[in-house]
Amino acid sequence: MAVCAHCQKPLTISIEPDSEDEDADHDLPMGEEPETLPDDVRLSCGDHFHWECLLEAYEYSKCPACNRSIAASSPSSSSAEERIIVDLNNEGGLQQDIDIAPILREESYLRAYPEERKCRAFLEFCSEGDHRAIAELVKSCGEEVTAEDEDGEVMTEAVGGPSKSADEVLRYQDPIGDMASGLHAAVANGHREVAWLLLLLASEYPEMDFPALVYQEAGTLGVMREDQTGKVDIRSLKDAHGRTAEDVARGAGVVWQGWVGTGRLAMPNGASRSNGRSGVATTLRG
Repeated sequence: MAVCAHCQKPLTISIEPDSEDEDADHDLPMGEEPETLPDDVRLSCGDHFHWECLLEAYEYSKCPACNRSIAASSPSSSSAEERIIVDLNNEGGLQQDIDIAPILREESYLRAYPEERKCRAFLEFCSEGDHRAIAELVKSCGEEVTAEDEDGEVMTEAVGGPSKSADEVLRYQDPIGDMASGLHAAVANGHREVAWLLLLLASEYPEMDFPALVYQEAGTLGVMREDQTGKVDIRSLKDAHGRTAEDVARGAGVVWQGWVGTGRLAMPNGASRSNGRSGVATTLRG
């Protein structure tokens, strides 16, 4: 049986019993092993790893075991990003020729900068259009918990470990993803609800120009605009290609019709601050 090149253990994972069946192991007949599932990542060099072992040991596009390159060039001539193609066998079955390079890059980055976990989650929520999760994440910034150590001393630490402030999270730009901001991510994926929320929390877009439903939803979520004096306006952020969120919107199709040129997705720069109120719908998607 093949074993993991990192830990030298079989390429399987034991299934944990449900909480209501937590005593199930005690009922196993003597000599019978608990149920297992495959956990096998086969690299292009031929070495096999558990998924978690690969995440732990991976560095610089090389196999952690044999040190050979496992990177493949992108088939797109317009993309210089390397791919890492693997065969993945887990509870979902065998999946061949899967590119896991984005996951490995992010995990490597978070090992080096654990304080940015909330920032990474924020970008993911913006891409997925989960404005409620964004609100909860923003509210959690700066939260602390207290606990006693072994000597009975009270310790205070940030929830989820070291993290950025809410202002830093809202204005975060992806250093391993073309410096895109949350607004870039929301626009690229067509999420107007997220765009409205980010404008409310991280810009000086005129308060009178927001649809009433934006304030209603923000109130329900327990977030509201704070004083923006001296803070970076999220509309001014540009990605690694020099694009504002409005530049992204121009190529994103009809979903942003009525937004381009209104000052919602880019700073007015002296141009008319017309908000296109005639085109504002009565829903958060407006």
